[in-house]
Amino acid sequence: MKKILCLAFLLLAITTTSAQTEEELKKEQAVKKDSIAAIQKRIDAIQAKLDTITGWKIGAFGTVGGSLSGFNNWFAQGIPNNSAGNIGITFNGYANLLQKKYFWKNSLTTNFAWVKLDDRDDPTDDDGFREATDVFNFTSLFGYRLTRTLAVSTLTEYRTTILSNFNDPGYLDIGAGITWTPIKNLVIVVHPVNYNFVFSEGDAQYESSLGAKLVADYTRRIGAINFKTNLSAFLSYEDTDYSNWTWTNSFTYTLWKAIGVGFDFGLRSNKQEAYNFALAQVPEIVPTPTLENTDNELQSFWNLGVSYTF
Repeated sequence: MKKILCLAFLLLAITTTSAQTEEELKKEQAVKKDSIAAIQKRIDAIQAKLDTITGWKIGAFGTVGGSLSGFNNWFAQGIPNNSAGNIGITFNGYANLLQKKYFWKNSLTTNFAWVKLDDRDDPTDDDGFREATDVFNFTSLFGYRLTRTLAVSTLTEYRTTILSNFNDPGYLDIGAGITWTPIKNLVIVVHPVNYNFVFSEGDAQYESSLGAKLVADYTRRIGAINFKTNLSAFLSYEDTDYSNWTWTNSFTYTLWKAIGVGFDFGLRSNKQEAYNFALAQVPEIVPTPTLENTDNELQSFWNLGVSYTF
């Protein structure tokens, strides 16, 4: 009986000690959290002052992804002897001039990727890298401030491919309207007067037109995370089939110094591009496609890999 009582008291003492220790740790944790919150407030106050400083602000981040593989006599697959690989590179850069009365924001977004599949048993196949993703987008926005959040603005945006069909097609938007910056890092452009120039060569059938331009861009860095999302849309006044939009997103997370992991993806809708691609497939496609009957399928890309923050 004495042994049972001793054991009970021992367990009670251990439980009480554990509860006290847990309570003490929670109190200590609360103090630390308060300290961190106070430090963060001071950091935010300093950052707010830095944000009010006029002048140039320049930055960039990007992602590099890739893989290589090789097989010899791997008979379980259809091509037992092959070498394959893919390489992807994304770059996001900006150079912004901020003044009390005006601003000039410039940004460049690129995404390039190459793939290869070399069947070593087929001497006629292509054993080199081929272009897979090809995105180039440059934007320049100038605004004169009416209020803290509103400005009259002009926008020039150029979009094309670089690797294989430079400026074929190429899109140049020039327009004017209003820019709204409701919160830090968010820019919304509404230009009811915008001309969409479309450049092409050969048998391609693209049409330039007058319309409205809408752009929404949010770029931010939170600790080790870099994030950018951009939506650019053109709404044609002449024909809805001439309208188009592109949405691109980039995320990077820094793991060590400037190196980390990155993920990029994008969506696009452009019926003129779908139509001209369909024309290139004739006579495989019957009947001959027209702009009206072309299926405007959603375009997309993504890239995952190692990132480097500049």
